[in-house]
Formats: sequence, C-alpha cells, structure tokens
Amino acid sequence: MKIGFDNDKYLALQAQHIKERRSQFGGKLYLEFGGKLFDDYHASRVLPGFQPDSKIRMLCTMRDEVEIVVAICAADIEKSKTRGDLGIRYDDDVLRLIDVFHDLGFYVGSVVITQYAGQPAADVFIKRLTNLGIRSYKHYPIPGYPSDVAHIVSDEGLGKNDYIETSRSVVVVTAPGPGSGKMATCLSQLYHENKRGIRAGYAKYETFPIWNLPLKHPVNLAYEAATADLNDVNMIDPFHLEAYGKTTVNYNRDVEIFPVLAAMFEKIQGQCPYKSPTDMGVNMAGFAIVDDAACQEASRMEILRRYYAGMVDRARGLCDETVVNKLKLVMQQAGVTTDICPAVAASLDKAAETGAPAGAMVLPDGRVVTGKTSSLLGPSAALLLNALKNLAGIDHRLELIPASVIEPISTLKIDYLGHHNPRLHSDEVLIALTISALSNPLAKLAQQQLTNLRGCEAHFSVILPEEDAKVYRRLGVQVSCEPKYEIRKLYHKK
Repeated sequence: MKIGFDNDKYLALQAQHIKERRSQFGGKLYLEFGGKLFDDYHASRVLPGFQPDSKIRMLCTMRDEVEIVVAICAADIEKSKTRGDLGIRYDDDVLRLIDVFHDLGFYVGSVVITQYAGQPAADVFIKRLTNLGIRSYKHYPIPGYPSDVAHIVSDEGLGKNDYIETSRSVVVVTAPGPGSGKMATCLSQLYHENKRGIRAGYAKYETFPIWNLPLKHPVNLAYEAATADLNDVNMIDPFHLEAYGKTTVNYNRDVEIFPVLAAMFEKIQGQCPYKSPTDMGVNMAGFAIVDDAACQEASRMEILRRYYAGMVDRARGLCDETVVNKLKLVMQQAGVTTDICPAVAASLDKAAETGAPAGAMVLPDGRVVTGKTSSLLGPSAALLLNALKNLAGIDHRLELIPASVIEPISTLKIDYLGHHNPRLHSDEVLIALTISALSNPLAKLAQQQLTNLRGCEAHFSVILPEEDAKVYRRLGVQVSCEPKYEIRKLYHKK
C-alpha cells in the first residue's frame, strides 16, 4: 500500500492545536470525538499511513486531566446495531471500549443513553451497566431538535436530561459509532454546567469530512459512503464562508446544530467564541496528507467496499433502497466502478467457470489469485490457501494440508456437531494448516505468510458466512461480497 499520510506530523500538529483550544476556555472543556477514538480503521483505509490508535495516543499525553464519557443511542441498542469493522453490537462495544480505556489508564466516568424513550432493550442495557458498577445517565428526545432553539435551550429541552457528574477538566465524549448523540450530550452538559455556575467550553475533534479538502474529494466522499445510513451530506460551511470569505467543508448535522451551539454560548458567556461549525473543530488531518493521489486511490476503494456492504445489508434486510441509492450516487461522484478492484471480475469469472461460489484476492504485488468451492473446502478457505501458496512461492499443485487431515474434520462437523455443510471454513482451515506445519515445511512456510495478507483486497461471488468474515477481518484483508446467498433459503445466519 502506498503511504499517503504522515502520522507523526499529524500527532504533533493535533496535540498542539488541542492545547491551544484548551487555553481558550477556563474551567472545563467538553471535547467531542467523532469517529473511532482508538481503532479508526476507516481513517487508516482512506488515509494510508494513518494509525488506527492515533487519537488515543495523542490523548495519552494528557491522561491525568481526561475523563471519558461514552454515549450510545437507545435506538441503536433496540435494533442491535452492529459495528461493521468488528462485527459486534454497539452495546457490547461500549463495554469493550471501557475495558480498553481502563487498560490504557484512562478514567471512564459514565455511559449516557441518548434518545431514551423507554426502549426495552435500553432498559436491559442500563441494568447490565448497573450490575457491572458503571454509572449511566439518560438523555431524552427533544421536540423541534435542532431547529427550535428557544425550546431546546430551556428547562423543558436540555434541562430535562440527566446531568452527568464529572470530575476532571477535560471531558472526552466518544461513542461506538456515528449518530450516537455525542454533540447533543456536550450541549446538554454546557446547559447544566451554566445553571450550576461552572464555566465550560466545547470543541469538536472530527476527522471527517476534512475541512480543507475539496467538497467532492474522494476522502470526503468516502465519509458520505460510510454514513449513508445516517444520510449525512457533506456541504460548504455557509457560516464560515460568510464570516471569513473562505470555502471550507463540513456536514449537514454540524451546520444544522451550529445555531443551537451559538445560542448556548450566548447564554453562557454573552457571545459565541465560534463564528462557524468549522471553527468548532480541531482537526488537522488535511495538513498531514503527503501523497494526495494515494489517498484518493485508497478512498475510491473504500467507496466501492461500502457500496457492496450496503448491497449486502439490503439483502439481509438491514437497510432500505435509499441507502443503496445514496451509495450509487457517491460512486458516480467519485468516478468509482467495479473495474478498480480486479478481484471482483476474477471472482465472478471463477464462479461462472465452476458453477459454484468463488473468491479472488489481489496480492501486494498486484497478482490476482482465486479460490473455488470443492467437496472439502469453501471458497474463502480455498482462497486463503491459494493466496498463501502464491506469497510463499509454492507450486499450486503441491498439497499443504492432506485430505487425511481435512476429511476427519468434515466428519466431525457432520456426524457429531450437527452441521449440514462439510466444507471447512477459514478458521478451520487455518487450524488444519497449523497442525500440518508441525510436520510439513511447506505448510509452515505458507503459515508464515499470513501477516502479508494485511491490506489485500478480496471479493466473493456470494455473501460470506460470519465465521469467514471475522477471520478475514482479523487478518486485515478488505472483503466485499456480491449481495446474494450461496443457497436459496428463507433463513440465513448473519
């Protein structure tokens, strides 16, 4: 992968800018973190060179002053919304996030349930948090949000929300994913702090869209693709243009909420310290791009993956046609077609040739390998073995795992574990490969190539079972699938 982003430069610029923003306010600063705080894989995919843990590494420099509040939307709990990159539900991810923060030495003060309206699943989660000794608070839907400023900034609006008790000067508000209510949480806290006579400020650390890149830059369009289910739209910041005569990029939710934030600050301090949504941000990512062409190429690939993910979600009933249409529009704006990923055509050609599901992968040197369905291996397992063979320079005719090893595993699955599919999944074939490596030098050589799969692109002619998708994610392989199942059934495991 070509490096297009200078991560060290980014960390230095970002830390300096946040310190400058902190000095702008006395007392307490609420710092909204957009995107993923320590595992921002979207950023690492569209800005090659960006490290997924960059934000948390920066925060570690001021750990003792930081308190973390995790926000999660009650509606996301109710519908069991899942993180696409990790394959776990948002409510489970809240607990995972807290564990990671604790391991890094951060203080996690509480969890706030936003948009709470008595959802049964949210009540179950609140009880779960209580049993685990984690404080939780409820924030409620506000009629007229975000346009009815007078109602929002009142005791009947933000005033109805629980006041989140915090003890440190920098309160980082983060979440499992977008649309979790982080900004509304910060606004609510500013209102309550003001009522208590506490001076507090607000800043936003949002990586995307990148404000100093063009509106239709592929990096920014990739953000629209990533949030297609939220219907986020990148737009020119009209407030910034009016105040400074300069064109910057923001997105609709921040532009819509800015008058509310401005009204909040006017009530707290007599005037708003910001003239635009762009002013609220502290993002310096655009200044650390060192190879724009590499970032554009990576972003176009991400848009294509998001398109296929949207198509699969539609097939699973997890999104409607509007999401897919939005993704098609973003593809058109970015000049993206399926031709930019050679694995797509290769997997479909192999499937047509064999009459069964198939997959293909683009190796780091540009070679394309395929994997087909056989009596003992599924396409994802076969593709893994073929890719490892090619990376290790092993003749494809040579056997890495003898049938005498695979067949007993298939028998175990069918005769003893109640499976209907005798073929090995990706995790099962890797275990078999590890066993073979004890006595077969070629298998050991192939196993040693696993780290070289990270960053490779793979495509399958059918929707992958979740067992296989998880293995590919853990290996760092970027996967897309055609939106159809291998067999025609009414029920499919997700």
